[in-house]
Amino acid sequence: MKVLSITGYHHSGKTTVAIGLIKELKKRGYSVTSIKDIHYQDFTMEKRGSNSWKHLQASGSTVIARGPSETYQIWNKQLTLNEMLANLHCDFVVVEGMKDADLPRIISAKNEDQLEELVDETVFAVSGIYGNNHNKYKNLTVFNSSEQISELADLTVKKVFDVLPQAQEECCGECGLNCRQMVAGILAGRNKREDCKVDNDPKINVKIGGKDMKIVPYVQNTLKDVIKAYVKNLKGYDDGNSIEIRIRE
Repeated sequence: MKVLSITGYHHSGKTTVAIGLIKELKKRGYSVTSIKDIHYQDFTMEKRGSNSWKHLQASGSTVIARGPSETYQIWNKQLTLNEMLANLHCDFVVVEGMKDADLPRIISAKNEDQLEELVDETVFAVSGIYGNNHNKYKNLTVFNSSEQISELADLTVKKVFDVLPQAQEECCGECGLNCRQMVAGILAGRNKREDCKVDNDPKINVKIGGKDMKIVPYVQNTLKDVIKAYVKNLKGYDDGNSIEIRIRE
């Protein structure tokens, strides 16, 4: 699943860029899901006093509200990016916001001052209001979101890759980089997506409910060492053998 974010300040044109890109990718036959990050502290999709609101208050957990034309799943907490992505199945996810996520990014900006502050090596394109009167910012192409969305989609398809594990640096780093540095390296051509050790060279594979779990190297090594410590005492075990364990509830 390929994931990118569109980030920038309020009223810089982020939503216009996101909607245009989603529509263009869908037109090309890709399945696309979007995530809108909202910073308003009192934001809720629920109407206080509604029956589904009462369910949410009673459970304090997750509620699914199903109507004739829409179904909502409501979590009574803020999910991490990985938790949200685990519930999605599509070709592309377009995230509006989440500037701190380790993703390839399009910056939406009003002016050069905003770009000076926001652009780093994880950015592969610029758009938003700034794109109405500019076509270049340093080494980045600037796209007019109303007239050049097709060209922006071309670059998105070329540049965006399968999402990295979003691992905490202290638990990973086996490739020598953190996820943000890896994003920058892939965009610049210094690295390949396959350089990530979490899901391309795992020492241990775990499936839960049939789904492969991405486990950072520190946890992989810990699990491997614990399992080997038990299994090596079993008759018939030879050092270097692969070990398969399946647990059913």
